[in-house]
Amino acid sequence: MNDSKIINDPVFGFIKIPRGIILSIVQHPLMQRLTRIRQLGLTNAVYPAAQHTRFQHSIGAFHLMSEAVTSLKQKGISISDSEAEAIGAAILMHDIGHGPFSHVLENALISGISHEEISIMMMERMNEEMNGELNLTLKIFKDDHPKHFLHQLISSQLDMDRLDYLRRDSFFTGVNEGSIGSARIIKMLNVVDDQLVVDSKGIYSLENYLTSRRLMYWQVYLHKTAVACEKVLVNTLLRAKHLAMNGKEVFAPPCLKYFLTNDIDGEMFRNSPEALCNYILLDDNDIWSAIKVWTYSDDKILSLLATDMLNRNIFKVEVSNEPASEERMESLRKQIAKAYGIEIKDTSYLVSLNAIQKDMYDVNEDRIAILYKDGTVKDISESSEILNVELLSKKIRKYYLCYQRF
Repeated sequence: MNDSKIINDPVFGFIKIPRGIILSIVQHPLMQRLTRIRQLGLTNAVYPAAQHTRFQHSIGAFHLMSEAVTSLKQKGISISDSEAEAIGAAILMHDIGHGPFSHVLENALISGISHEEISIMMMERMNEEMNGELNLTLKIFKDDHPKHFLHQLISSQLDMDRLDYLRRDSFFTGVNEGSIGSARIIKMLNVVDDQLVVDSKGIYSLENYLTSRRLMYWQVYLHKTAVACEKVLVNTLLRAKHLAMNGKEVFAPPCLKYFLTNDIDGEMFRNSPEALCNYILLDDNDIWSAIKVWTYSDDKILSLLATDMLNRNIFKVEVSNEPASEERMESLRKQIAKAYGIEIKDTSYLVSLNAIQKDMYDVNEDRIAILYKDGTVKDISESSEILNVELLSKKIRKYYLCYQRF
């Protein structure tokens, strides 16, 4: 009998899924739910081939973790078989708490709780079902295990999550700038004083990695059309919730209706089993099913936004380094109200100003450490000759003015 199953991945080729805990997780309904949630949300409005799922990404991250464990063990780093299995399980489930369309639900229907916290809640539920087999996995995931470097492989500036999504998202969007040398970076990993470090021979791959990440953020993840698309979706959900909370009958699958008709904050989510049960049932398909019906709503705003979503009539976007003036906003509101025959107060769903800030590398937080042959360890900001770390760690803030076309 084979001791593993094989998945053929377009990015990394054949990936082995060992039987036992790992295969049980892959086959679990909570993991299979990720096959119905796209990794890049609405980015396919810009890059039509970006249709890959969070499940594919999780499998890829697991593959890279297996490679990293093998590489570190070859260098004499102590990782037991149970620890190797546990961090494999942890990276496999790191995104299990994501809702439909990436962070849209966190912005529209749920407040005060992150997908990371929901991931832990789901992992704890699975651990109960599996009679405590995920105890070590949860310890490492929460950084409660004595070996801190194991947690760094799951969550840090140089974790297997980032190494997979940069490669994968670059592959599926066709944005070649994001293609990083993940295999070389993994081969260069090492551990000093319980901290993950990179051998100095790998510095050029790291420079490429940090530059690629910066390019991918502004070219893909924060592309103005993708941001505008997400804004249309958030406002559609907010309008549907406003109507539902005010007693209007709004069509939705039961799991979505729960979030439209209840104010769910972090405390309620943590203490109400009903909230988690409904969240678990939610995926991209529930949102799309509702949106298709909402195009026929007798509420002008909801119908307009839903039709925008369905027919890819994306908000117009203006990106600048300074926020738009109140006069400009007021002028837009008046023009949109007149064009669509709606009240000024309702234009809040059709005009929005968002500030987006992204730090690419924070020297004060999780550092990338370089190990030299003489045993000294330096931060990459001191080691790189070509990286402008001041530029990379500069807090860039852009203002996105999004509004309904008229």
